[in-house]
Amino acid sequence: MFITLEGPEGSGKTSQIAPLAEFLRRQGFSVVVTREPGGTPIGDQIRAVLHNVENKSMTAVTELLLYSAARAQHVRELIAPALAAGQVVLCDRYADSTLAYQGYGRDVDMQDLAAMTRVATGGLQPDLTLLLDIDVARGLARRLAGGEEMNRLDLETVAFHERVRAGYLQMAQAEPQRWRCVDADRPVEAVQADLRAIVQARLAAL
Repeated sequence: MFITLEGPEGSGKTSQIAPLAEFLRRQGFSVVVTREPGGTPIGDQIRAVLHNVENKSMTAVTELLLYSAARAQHVRELIAPALAAGQVVLCDRYADSTLAYQGYGRDVDMQDLAAMTRVATGGLQPDLTLLLDIDVARGLARRLAGGEEMNRLDLETVAFHERVRAGYLQMAQAEPQRWRCVDADRPVEAVQADLRAIVQARLAAL
């Protein structure tokens, strides 16, 4: 089963994924935890370029191609083999991030995005996508308060992040059978409880 966690900046995806994986392991599942961009040595190198705050001149198309290149390597080297081996894959961001950030955020043509995503993923879609939703101002404030390093995309305008969040909500509304929206502006334990319940129900259904 392929499960992705998506959401605006500061939604808590990264802090929620490890305890969710541990919960599933206690249920007897073999779990792989990974992230995008990254997940492989090549992907991590591309991640460093994408997140480098010095790369101010990077165009939206360059950004799209780099994310897609990292994703193509990720799917073929790690995600697809893990799924073929019967493992549960938990991924912190995936192709929906590109639609949200480069599509809704950067206004890259959606048809071009869809075509590039098909090439990069080989058509592989998540079985379940968990959207950790939070108000943009609250999420960015969380990032700053947590002392986390702010990458190139974190430092974009509030208007950009508002477009990203709106994009996520539109995608979730358009495909309710795959997406589940969770209010991330609550205590960590409450959010984790909801994530576990949603995942457990989907695994039981399968």
